[in-house]
Amino acid sequence: MMTTELGAPPVLAEGVTKRYGDRTALADVSLEAPGGSVLALLGPNGAGKTTLIRVLTTLIRPDAGRAVVAGHDVVTDAQAVRRAIGLVGQHEATDEYLTGRENLTLVGRLLRLGRAELAERVDTTLEAFQLADVANQLAGTYSGGMRRRLDVAVTLLTRPRVVFLDEPTTGLDPASRRQLWLLIDDLAAGGTSILLSTQYLDEADRLANSVAVLDHGRLVETGTPDELKARLQGDSLHIRVADVEDVGAGAEVLAGVGEITEVDRGQGSVDVRVPNGAGLLPDALRRLDREGLVVTGAEIRRPGLDDVLFALTGDGAPGTEDGNGAPAKSKTRKFAFHGRG
Repeated sequence: MMTTELGAPPVLAEGVTKRYGDRTALADVSLEAPGGSVLALLGPNGAGKTTLIRVLTTLIRPDAGRAVVAGHDVVTDAQAVRRAIGLVGQHEATDEYLTGRENLTLVGRLLRLGRAELAERVDTTLEAFQLADVANQLAGTYSGGMRRRLDVAVTLLTRPRVVFLDEPTTGLDPASRRQLWLLIDDLAAGGTSILLSTQYLDEADRLANSVAVLDHGRLVETGTPDELKARLQGDSLHIRVADVEDVGAGAEVLAGVGEITEVDRGQGSVDVRVPNGAGLLPDALRRLDREGLVVTGAEIRRPGLDDVLFALTGDGAPGTEDGNGAPAKSKTRKFAFHGRG
């Protein structure tokens, strides 16, 4: 029998655990997302982000714990959950041999929308996603950004209460990413709850009301982007000297100000971790001046979400690669993370 949990947030996980043989993909994960908000899932590859989305969207069952989405239990009321949600996966789900309009119409018919309602929804959705001008062209002729917008449009045709976006902007050019960001903003402003898994930390910083960091299947920290960055105590001074031959001497001088975290002899720059960048930068510059070292540039760098992820998991931006396709090496970051307790 279908039941509704009154008062439950749109997305609620309590002690969710999932195992595959001897490997634990999720271990006692608990989180929630309120209405009209964006919750970003962050973590290195294999952290459990996609597994959690699969549990919450009823694609797999948890081995322990429970999850409630749109007021329905994902195990006992799976059909009700599916009717209330939308899912945009990592790969395109539209048919390239159908037009944009036909893709939307096909999904509407499968969901048994009435003829008049379906026609109205298809038209308004095409307009909302800036696809009306290409509605009658084959989806296979669309640009990458247009195909991704069509993917999201198909997902939102039924106006779901909760939307899951699993790395929705991977492979998109910067302009297409910004367009999708605006769509996500509009959805949240309209009351839709969004759970976003992303490998782009600037995306999470820009869109998320709250962030949940996963590592090896465990939830290691939650908070708003600003709260998480504030828990990384300290700033970094990035100082460049005029003569690259002086960078070693500059590092010795600046060691009296804070902890040297990086010396770039090619660029003639030194990075120094300090507790208060604004307060200590003048002192650093005076010390260098007394030693006759000429400074050509100085800036205070605040911790970002990449520093948060590194402090919590030991990884930088998830999924990043170098130019040869190998995992990119993390920069040296020495920030102490101070949690809530």
